Amino acid sequence: MPLGILRDDKLEHVPGTAPLSDQNKNDTEYAGVDASLLKHDSTGKIVLVPQPSDSINDPYNWPKMKKFLFVAAFLYGCGCVGAIGPLLGAGFVPLSAELDVPLPKFISGFQGALICAIGVGSLVCNTLAVKYGKRPIYLITSLGLAVTCFWAAAAKSFPSLVAAGIADVWFVHERGFITGLFNLGVLGGINLGPPIAGPVIQYAGYKTCLYAMGGAFVLQLILTFLFMPETAFVRSSTLNIDTTAHTIAVNEKTVEEHVEGSEAHHNASARPLVDKKISFAREMLPYSGYVNHVSLWRVAVEPFKLLASPIVLWAVLLFTTILAWLVGISIASSQIFSAPPYSFSIVEVGATNVSSFVAGLLGSFISGPAIDGVSKFMARKNKGIFEPEFRLPIMVVFVLLTAGGFFGWGEAAYQLSPWPVPVVVCLGLINLGAQLGTTCLITYLVDCHREQAGEALGVINFFKNFFVFGLTFYFNTWIADDGVRNVFFTLAGITIGVTLLTIPMYIFGKKSRSWVYRHNITLTSG
Repeated sequence: MPLGILRDDKLEHVPGTAPLSDQNKNDTEYAGVDASLLKHDSTGKIVLVPQPSDSINDPYNWPKMKKFLFVAAFLYGCGCVGAIGPLLGAGFVPLSAELDVPLPKFISGFQGALICAIGVGSLVCNTLAVKYGKRPIYLITSLGLAVTCFWAAAAKSFPSLVAAGIADVWFVHERGFITGLFNLGVLGGINLGPPIAGPVIQYAGYKTCLYAMGGAFVLQLILTFLFMPETAFVRSSTLNIDTTAHTIAVNEKTVEEHVEGSEAHHNASARPLVDKKISFAREMLPYSGYVNHVSLWRVAVEPFKLLASPIVLWAVLLFTTILAWLVGISIASSQIFSAPPYSFSIVEVGATNVSSFVAGLLGSFISGPAIDGVSKFMARKNKGIFEPEFRLPIMVVFVLLTAGGFFGWGEAAYQLSPWPVPVVVCLGLINLGAQLGTTCLITYLVDCHREQAGEALGVINFFKNFFVFGLTFYFNTWIADDGVRNVFFTLAGITIGVTLLTIPMYIFGKKSRSWVYRHNITLTSG
């Protein structure tokens, strides 16, 4: 039992388990592989997981600057997408009055339609990205977002307004930090959008806000075109030390577990790879010509098979809980803070999100190093062998911060505490916890289902968004009927209950990964 994780006796090597250092080279988790075959980071101390190919065009082999430019463009795009949902949140109360629509109907119509579109769109876009590569989808969606924002700004009625509504590039020991940055983009957009949009809505109108958002997506389109080349890549010359159970692929051949290292090395170098660097001009083409020879229908439907994975089910529950409550706060902020005892203006309601943004920014710098650091420490204690479950201890911090923030806000509302208590302290705790929690679960999910990470995240977003869609119909009415204290205490209790599922996930995680592999809960080609 490595550090409390139950061993699996069905597979010699459980996918997801991998060497993170050369400590104890003879360990049976990767026996049969000559350690000299394994590629390391620049320090020579950390084994690269996944193992990159020898190709200069492999995204794992991109220069650091190219990777970070990709991340910067992606982060900006995530921020813009994150900002769309709560963009008009600070003005929901006055806007519903301006358009003569009841507040619950306005929120469920505007916010709900957007959430449904994201839920369905994530699956459609993921299906096309698996089949034809990611770059054309990035470009098309960036253009579509710009166009629909301009359409929404030009809308003359509420129905028209409603109608407008990580695994490819980074190694295991880097994913926590990079996932933290991606989450900063999404959560940062959610939290920074309202403070910026509030003054614009109050002094220039919501249409100006939507026009500005359209301009932001035009910039995103340019960044995508310049800095986000295709990352879909077929690797035929790698040691798959983290995804296979019995054999390790080398140069389209296999090295059985008990083959001598010298023989494996001979096979790996028998046919040297001839590779020419793809030119910048070719990378700028909207479509690289990548095609995955798998049925488009199968790619669309089979991600739902992943719901049979205990890991994906756990992630669905946690991710839905974390993001749903954040969306709930965004749609209720105007209702809570526009009313006495706060009586905030649109600008002031928007400004309440500043503390959330600061907390998210702080969390992005803490979560990645903390999750990666804990994983590396536990891997060293485990004789150099990394288990994805080593990501999960950070969930203790998540539940303490998030539940504490909801309990604190609920009590502050009951006691009519000064606004800094709910706004600065409680919102800050909730968002800091959310950054830690989402970074942890996404990193864990990618480690366990690296080859199906996109599909898994698509399914998770699908169910999360439809839960949130339902939430938009009753959340404001729930607060009006039961009060902030009772609602937020309930949210805290649900958060604690769902997070406790992390304990059996940690203990049985390795057995779950084995069960998923043995029962072929993956996408099949053909």
